[in-house]
Amino acid sequence: MTTATVQDTVTSTGSRDESTLAGAALRAMAANPGLRAAFLRSSALRDLFSVPAGRYVVAHDRDGLRDRLALLSAKGYRTGVEYVGEEVTDPAEVEAIVQEYLALIAEAAPGTAEPVQLGFDLSNVGSLISPDLARENTSRILRAAQAKNITVVISMERSGFVDDILKVFHELAPEHPNVGLTLQAHLHRTPEDLDAVAGHGRKVRLVKGVYRESPHVALPRGAELNERYADLAARLLDRGVPLACGTHDAATLSLLDERGLIGRLAEIEMLHGVQPALLRACRTRGVPCRVATVYGENWWLHFLHRLAEHPPNVLTALADMADPGRVRFGEEY
Repeated sequence: MTTATVQDTVTSTGSRDESTLAGAALRAMAANPGLRAAFLRSSALRDLFSVPAGRYVVAHDRDGLRDRLALLSAKGYRTGVEYVGEEVTDPAEVEAIVQEYLALIAEAAPGTAEPVQLGFDLSNVGSLISPDLARENTSRILRAAQAKNITVVISMERSGFVDDILKVFHELAPEHPNVGLTLQAHLHRTPEDLDAVAGHGRKVRLVKGVYRESPHVALPRGAELNERYADLAARLLDRGVPLACGTHDAATLSLLDERGLIGRLAEIEMLHGVQPALLRACRTRGVPCRVATVYGENWWLHFLHRLAEHPPNVLTALADMADPGRVRFGEEY
């Protein structure tokens, strides 16, 4: 691609080892249930980090979301939406989340040329209560979404949840043409899972994987993971699967380009606020591009994961806290 390669560079204040350790610490914070609970209880934590989180969380509610999606669409981007949250164990909260998605669908204009795409973790719609509940809730959302030509892509979660996620997907895919699935290239099991997933012919979003996993479960970031990512993408495309490349890494995109895969993708998808200039370059080149947005109040994990992916983002977050005017929605797109 014509854009400069994004390297995992090291700032003058730290070594590559320090950056790796910082990422691990941030992922550990994201996985800590005590910190999650403190965030939900404490308005002080939300107030402290709300400005830097605003780079990645586009709105607090549907009203704020609507105008921001329109702005991105006017710039030529497809859009995706996820209501932030995961690992919910309260049945009332699960039902409230399902109702939020149903309300999003009800508000969507029918017949839109590029309808918004929805996504969520199954643990946000009941899988920790029972996989059957998650399947039923996902089916409710899929049925409503199909009437508006809306695709729903199930997100992938930490490795211990993968069996249940795949089971639900395999049960839903035959009856719901608008269901898609996220696959994580870093998991050692994914090459073996791929054929069964591809057999349904449903949309797949291929990502590297953000969760902290042990070496016997997953590859770390690096050249080996990039190679696996490209190999999995080629296999999915050769099976005729509609493939979204979900990555923020220019080196990975360059590798796909070298192998003649970019032009075969359904789209390139990046999270809002992460590498907007890179996504803009892809769109300028003529590649369909989707900005994946999140909204809502339970954004602690999402925010920490964005910092963990690229620890120098911590400095950006601190600078945003010092100067909130730096965070201006949509300008970099």
